[in-house]
Amino acid sequence: MVDAIQQATERLRSVRERADSAETSAALERARHQLEAVAETAAELQTTLPTRVGEAVRDGLRAETLPVARQLAEVRGLQTQVLRRLERLEGELAAERHARVDDLGVLVDLVASGWRAVDERLGKLEDAIAGPAGEAVVLRLDKRAG
Repeated sequence: MVDAIQQATERLRSVRERADSAETSAALERARHQLEAVAETAAELQTTLPTRVGEAVRDGLRAETLPVARQLAEVRGLQTQVLRRLERLEGELAAERHARVDDLGVLVDLVASGWRAVDERLGKLEDAIAGPAGEAVVLRLDKRAG
């Protein structure tokens, strides 16, 4: 009976070892399949990921920069308007300055001709007072009145 128990125990051990090795083999096989699937996915990602990331970055930049490009074009248009207005103002200011200089020239001519006229009148008065001999006649106011 002891031999029978030992034989049964040994059979149980061998069956258990076979069962353990079968489960282990099945687990290893599943792990191999899963590792192969991960390797395939990694290889697929390695080939497609840079393209996908590049496209996503381009799309994101395009979506974000389009409003900025519009605003930049608007700013350029406004800058051009401001420059044109400044040039027009500069031209108007130069024309106004030239007009003021011309007005000042006319004023100087008027003042100069006025003084010339005064000088001529004074010259005529001096000649009239000096008389024909060139000597001035001095009249006293107190003798003249009486």
